[in-house]
Amino acid sequence: MGTTLTAQFETRREAEMTVERLAQEYDVDRADIFIAAVGKENTVGEELAGSDRRGGDPGGEDRHDAALNGSIEVSVDIEDEGLANRIRDAFAEFGAHDVAQS
Repeated sequence: MGTTLTAQFETRREAEMTVERLAQEYDVDRADIFIAAVGKENTVGEELAGSDRRGGDPGGEDRHDAALNGSIEVSVDIEDEGLANRIRDAFAEFGAHDVAQS
C-alpha cells in the first residue's frame, strides 16, 4: 500500500532544494513529487530566498513583486516504506515544518 509524505516550507528555494535531493540522490521519480501553494493564492513562500531575493543582476536590489502568500507544500507518493525516513531527513535538512504521513 502506498504512502504520501507531505511537508511545508517557508521559501520556494527550500522546497526546490528538497525536490532536487529526492530526485537526484534518492531516485524518487519526479512524477511522484508534487509542489503546491498552501492556500488558494500563488506564493513563493513566506519569505524571500534564492532568485526571489534579487533582480536579474547579482548587484541588483531585492525584488518587491514576489507573492508572499504562505507556505509551499511538497508531497511525495511512495511505495517503498524504507524510503520514508530518507524523505523525512531531506525534509528536515531543508527546514520543513508540518510534516505528515497519510
